[in-house]
Amino acid sequence: MDKRLTSVVTWLVIIFGVFALLVFVLGNMLGIERFQTDNSTLGLRFAFVVIGLLIAFAVYFFNKDSKAWEVGTREVVWMAIGAALYAVFSWYFNATVFVVPSLSQVALRPAIAIPMFFGYAFGPIVGFFTGAVGNMFGDAISGFGLSPQWSIGNGLIGFIAGLPALFADRKKATDTVLWVSGALAALATIFYFVNRNQTNMMFFDPANGVFGDQPIALTAGIALLVGFVLVLVVRFAFGKNVSVGEAVIWGMLGNIIGLGFAAISDIWINGFSPAAAIVGEFLPAAGPNLIFAAILVPLLVGAYAAVQKQSGR
Repeated sequence: MDKRLTSVVTWLVIIFGVFALLVFVLGNMLGIERFQTDNSTLGLRFAFVVIGLLIAFAVYFFNKDSKAWEVGTREVVWMAIGAALYAVFSWYFNATVFVVPSLSQVALRPAIAIPMFFGYAFGPIVGFFTGAVGNMFGDAISGFGLSPQWSIGNGLIGFIAGLPALFADRKKATDTVLWVSGALAALATIFYFVNRNQTNMMFFDPANGVFGDQPIALTAGIALLVGFVLVLVVRFAFGKNVSVGEAVIWGMLGNIIGLGFAAISDIWINGFSPAAAIVGEFLPAAGPNLIFAAILVPLLVGAYAAVQKQSGR
């Protein structure tokens, strides 16, 4: 079997195995509460886990000659570091920072820059592992229970951030991704204005008469578009530093597709309407993510470049 094929399949199976171990063994068999999820929808949740893994495999299959799929000892080390960092910082912000008013549990997550950076710097498989496994452990130690399909969505964020290496003409591919992402952000924002009656359900402020029945805030509804504008600023402000613009733009696409995948899965898993999934879950999660990405990913890419230069690589 081809070495790259073996490597990709092995790591996708390992990700699935980690998820199964946490949920079925630690959660169901041993009854550890923080590793449990809703048993009535467990099959559907893992069906979307498999779909997400198959999406990643399909991207590999149609681009299997790229060196981006090579995973050696160095990449394995970065996977472990990335997943650990993402888990810890996800826990920290889930546990200590205010929740974004939304249909379900959404917190501000500046740590989203971690899978984006690791995917871009070390390859799509490293990014996938960092986002998926890191998010699962982050959710577990936060004590909110596990949503495997959302962890796969986080994995797709890191995975897509690592895809520019697949293209011979990286500039053309990145420019295309920029405008496709902008179109998706605009469509999602328009969808918000058409469906502004969605209630947040998770934000309670009795002193001001808010009991979870208020519409999703305008700031959440337009955050994705604001994030896109910030990405544009980064793209042109760092015009001579190709890596910064590339990392942020591909991370943006990963954020839209990965969290879009997770939110849309809840149409079947939780019985949400499409409007509730997009306006109530996707926008409050993806918008702030993109704003943080536009600010923090350039800092990580710049710091990594400085370290490489100093070490003579």
